[in-house]
Amino acid sequence: MTKILIAADSFKGSASSIEISNYLEVGIKKADSNAQVYKYGIADGGEGTVDSVVNALNGRIIKTTVTGPLGESVSANWGMVENHTAVIEVAEPSGITLIKDRLNPDKTTTYGVGELIKKALDQNAKKIYVGLGGSATNDGGVGMAQALGVHFLDEFRNELSFGGGSLVNLAKIDISQIDPRLKNTTIIALSDVSNPLVGKTGATVIFGPQKGATKDQVVSLEKGLRNLADKTFQVLNKDLSIKSGAGAAGGVGFGLMAFCNATVKSGITEIMKLIHLEQRMKDVDLVITGEGQIDGQSVMGKVPIGVAKLAKKFDLPVIAVAGSVGSGIEQVYQNGIDLVLSSTTGPMSLKQAILLTPQLLEQAGYTAYKAFSLNR
Repeated sequence: MTKILIAADSFKGSASSIEISNYLEVGIKKADSNAQVYKYGIADGGEGTVDSVVNALNGRIIKTTVTGPLGESVSANWGMVENHTAVIEVAEPSGITLIKDRLNPDKTTTYGVGELIKKALDQNAKKIYVGLGGSATNDGGVGMAQALGVHFLDEFRNELSFGGGSLVNLAKIDISQIDPRLKNTTIIALSDVSNPLVGKTGATVIFGPQKGATKDQVVSLEKGLRNLADKTFQVLNKDLSIKSGAGAAGGVGFGLMAFCNATVKSGITEIMKLIHLEQRMKDVDLVITGEGQIDGQSVMGKVPIGVAKLAKKFDLPVIAVAGSVGSGIEQVYQNGIDLVLSSTTGPMSLKQAILLTPQLLEQAGYTAYKAFSLNR
C-alpha cells in the first residue's frame, strides 16, 4: 500500500489548504484506490495559519469582534490549542482582503491585532503565535500596541490617530500602562519574510505599493517608520528596526519585538514543528506539497520548500502542485522539490481557473501519482 502525505498551502482566492488536499486526494484515489493519504493543512504565517494549527492539534476556533483595518468592526477567528497556547493571524482583523477597494496605508491600523492578543490573555494564554502575513497596514504595529496600553503621543501629548500616516507626528512613547500580563507571556511572530523595518528592503518600500501606497505616500510612510524607530530607541535603548522580520506585516514584526518582547521566527518552520509534521513523515512513500504560484521566490520561506527540506531528511520524493509556475523554477528544484506540476493545463483566465479548481487539482493529484509510479 502506497502512503502519501499531503501538506500544501492554500491557493489564495481559490481554496484553503485542507480543500487543496481533499481535491488532490480524489485524483490520487482514482489512480490507486488502495493508496493511503494523510492530509495536513499548513501555512507559513499567512492565511490559513489558525486553521492549520487548530485542526492538527484538535484545538478550538474562537470568533471575536474587533477593530478592522479602517476602524470599523470586523469578525476575526483565532484559536486556542493545548498547553495554554493561542494562535492569531494579523490578516483576520487587519487583512488586505477586508478592504480590497479601500486600501490606504496612511489610515489602516493593527488595533484589532492587539485586541486579539488581549482576548488570548483573557483565556489565560501563556504562549501566543502571531501569523504576520496578509496585512493591509503600514503602522509599525502601533495600533496593536495602543490596544495593549502603550501610548503614542504627538508634541501636544495627544494620542496619535490610526494609521501609518500619523507616525511622522510621533513625539513620545509611554509604555507605563502596557498590559502587565505580557511580561509572563511568550509571543512568537511567524513570518515568511526577513525584511527589516526601514530602508530599501523595508516594509514601506517593498510592500507599501501592494497596500495602496502612492509614490508620495511611500516617502512619508518611510519617514514615519523611521521616526517610530528613533522614538522607540529612546525608550528601549536598542535598535530593533534592523532585525530580520521587523518589516513583516507593515512593521507588526517590529511592534511585537519592541512592545511585547516577541521573537520573529520562520513561519513554515515553526508551524511544521507545532503540527508535528516531521513525525508524521517517518512512514510515508511520497510527499505532495504546493501553493498558488511556485517560482524563484518560493525558496524564501514559503511552504513547499519548507515541506520539501523536511521530507529530504527521510530521503522522500517530493512533488509540488501549483496553480501557476513562474520564472526561476530551477531554484525550486535545487531546494528539495523533485517535480513541479501546474494545475492549469491550458489557456484560461484567472476567473476560470478559480472556478475549475476542484477539477484541476483532482487531475493534478492523478498525474502526480502516475509520475511517482514511474519510479516503482
